Amino acid sequence: MKKILIYSCLLLFTFSSFSQRKDENNVIKTDTISSNKDYQLIAIPIAFFTPETGFGFGGGGQLFFLKKENTFKNRLSNVIFSGIYTLNEQLIFEITPQVYFGGGNYFIDAHYLLEIYPNSFWGVGNSTPDTNEEIYNQTTHALNISFLKRLPPDLNFGFQFVFKNHEITEIKEGGILETQDIIGNRRTVVAGLGAVFNYDTRDNVGSPNKGFYYQAKALFSGEIFGATSGFNKFTLDLREYLPISKNGLLAFQLYSENNFGDVPFQALASYGGGSRARGYFYGRYIDKHMYVSQVEFRWRIKPRWTLATFGLAGEVANEPEDFFSIKNIKPSLGIGARYKIFKDKDTWLRLDIGSGVNGNNGFYFGINEAF
Repeated sequence: MKKILIYSCLLLFTFSSFSQRKDENNVIKTDTISSNKDYQLIAIPIAFFTPETGFGFGGGGQLFFLKKENTFKNRLSNVIFSGIYTLNEQLIFEITPQVYFGGGNYFIDAHYLLEIYPNSFWGVGNSTPDTNEEIYNQTTHALNISFLKRLPPDLNFGFQFVFKNHEITEIKEGGILETQDIIGNRRTVVAGLGAVFNYDTRDNVGSPNKGFYYQAKALFSGEIFGATSGFNKFTLDLREYLPISKNGLLAFQLYSENNFGDVPFQALASYGGGSRARGYFYGRYIDKHMYVSQVEFRWRIKPRWTLATFGLAGEVANEPEDFFSIKNIKPSLGIGARYKIFKDKDTWLRLDIGSGVNGNNGFYFGINEAF
């Protein structure tokens, strides 16, 4: 979920460079460092906060290809690149090309990630105790390439190739990762092909005011592609945005993830984070299967100010039939506020506070809505 915040911050600073670069009232300013009629290169500072990373900062850029445009959504082909360091001693470098061609009928979405990342692990399951927490260090190289075809008016279908190499560089002596048979506790490679299908009628991506978003994805990772173990992953993401008054909006999301086969712990469904289960550390609970259901009420109190309150519930399980036991469900409640950065751009600063059970809680600062 930290990546969502990072990309959102990138988009914020990109928008500022286009629309208000010379406005002295900008929160953070960016500069066009190179431009001609074919491209525009923007310098981008980055700042964010999540419980998983603490405060993070860095810099990067976004290169726009001004003649490669999606005529249906009025979006430009671009390449985002960034380097980030967090106060939890995490280092992240990313490159994300997004290229439209055929007038927007076709779309290539690629992502490369280098991550040197100390993280926390509590074991696998829905009832792991807090005392299990151990820190491990991991270096990750990941590449994801998707090719999508637009099916008018609002459908998109395509395929993706995924390659992720996770190297565990340090684990706790005598800890769970060392003493238990956890797939991926030394090194794991996820590699395979997938399919993507979505139906999207939202009026905008970052902070929708109406519409639907339905996405189904399938990934098949196997040794034939170079993976260290074989498994299948299926995800379903259903969202609806329902205006209930002039200034009020109800947003709903149902997210499910199901894994089958020999799944490394890095690829298990992860409960928590700033998008799907605010109030819980991302990856606090992991297992083969997961669902999260959340609802959020957003109330526009002023043109550039919105208050929000949200509730959610979900859990992870080794088998789907283990779901829905009252004692295993992980609920959370929270409140938040949003501020619209620019009058003519639907881009919002977001502050959320979520509180779960058993002392779990989270403070989230980022850009645009959680879902």
